[in-house]
Amino acid sequence: MRSLIDRPADIPLGRRHQPGAALSDRARVLDNAAFAEATASFARHFATLGAGKGDVIAAMLPNRVELVVAMFAAWQLGAAFTPVNPALTQSEAAHQLTDSAARFVICDSHSARVLDGLGITQLDVDSLPFRGAALSEPAHAERDDIALLIYTSGSTGRPKGVMLDHANIAAMLEIMQRTLDFSATDRALLVLPLFHVNALLVSVLAPLAVGGSSVILEKFDRHGFWADVERYRPTYFSAVPAIYTLLNQAPAEEVPNVESLRFVICGAAPMPAQAIAAFESRYGVPLAEGYGLTESTVGATLNPINGLRKPGTVGLPMVGVCIRIIDDVGNVLGNGETGEVAILGPNVMRGYLNQRQESARTLGGGMLRTGDVGYFDADGYLVLVDRKKDMIIRGGENIYPKEIENALYGHVAVMEAAVVGRPCPVMGEDVVAFVALRPGEAVTAEALSGFLAARLARFKLPKDIRFLDALPKNAVGKIAKPLLRQSL
Repeated sequence: MRSLIDRPADIPLGRRHQPGAALSDRARVLDNAAFAEATASFARHFATLGAGKGDVIAAMLPNRVELVVAMFAAWQLGAAFTPVNPALTQSEAAHQLTDSAARFVICDSHSARVLDGLGITQLDVDSLPFRGAALSEPAHAERDDIALLIYTSGSTGRPKGVMLDHANIAAMLEIMQRTLDFSATDRALLVLPLFHVNALLVSVLAPLAVGGSSVILEKFDRHGFWADVERYRPTYFSAVPAIYTLLNQAPAEEVPNVESLRFVICGAAPMPAQAIAAFESRYGVPLAEGYGLTESTVGATLNPINGLRKPGTVGLPMVGVCIRIIDDVGNVLGNGETGEVAILGPNVMRGYLNQRQESARTLGGGMLRTGDVGYFDADGYLVLVDRKKDMIIRGGENIYPKEIENALYGHVAVMEAAVVGRPCPVMGEDVVAFVALRPGEAVTAEALSGFLAARLARFKLPKDIRFLDALPKNAVGKIAKPLLRQSL
């Protein structure tokens, strides 16, 4: 397979190509020639705005073709690309745009209103030229140049920019191709948001790298999803457990035509074994559950498509990825022994942007220390048993309680706050906040929700806010979150 990243702005991308679209959404269809022309035209337009090698270009957009073309155009300039979640508030988005030092941000009308007044240059997505002159001398990116800055929440509550270089992406694409045997006949149906590394790597770059194609849906719609599968005839899609749960709950009389699908992938959060079995039994499509992080350029393990799939595990290490189970001091443990999951391989990130200490801690000992706890079973399949961190995963979104707690502490009536996850059969987990008020203060749950809504993205807002006279403490005076979880 010719690597996408050898010359990242070259389209077509693989040696063989299917006729028709390479990239499409509901509004626009691009074949390989149109994709190449759009990339070159975007790149020239960005260059007229001063963007060049070593810069960062941001896009705060819903799923649409322009976001992908902008990413390739950035790479043609030798620049990095950072996608911003369009659901973020102004203060949340401002952190990412400031931390990444983005030269400008591509916006639609919604994100333009959100960012109004920030002072960063905005570029209207609808003004981008799909046809036009190319750069006379494109500055193609090198393998050690940063390709993507994907922001993921950290334990401090401030999102961190994961630095993925072109070598990371090339390695991950090779790993996925060898593991899943992608070819020019593959077509991905993208349903996850494009500010996630999963969507970018699994559902866009992986098929394009081998001459396949990708169809971009703006968002998942349970009621219209199978009609889209029948219309676009994808060979696979990647989704999170909440999506599969909703598909499992479809009316019994709903019998879609799924003959084009050779497999589907589940990641981002653990999926119950019974839910996997229910999906495979109902739809007759192999569901491969995997495990990875943004810091591992999305992938690390996967249950094999052709071979033994073991629900309750997250599968075998992907081809080219080494996984170790280590103790607290970094010693490697044997099969069956429980410890922290550590990942080694060319897909492991460069580090966190502007976070030297956190990078050194996470990449200590030459391996990615995930903070997840697990073990290998007798067959070498990875079983995840816990998370060291307090992270909540809701619908595939990583939510860190500290960020929500910090926002709660901004209210004058709040004395103590703790946020935990509560199991949810559809979304995986719900966010629940426990609050103790200052003496003499009064505030309702509705008022606190409104206070948070102005400071946090909607998916981070607590589903439930509970008031206690005082939050429980452990022996050293820390809030005892295990007791709060037990109370739920």
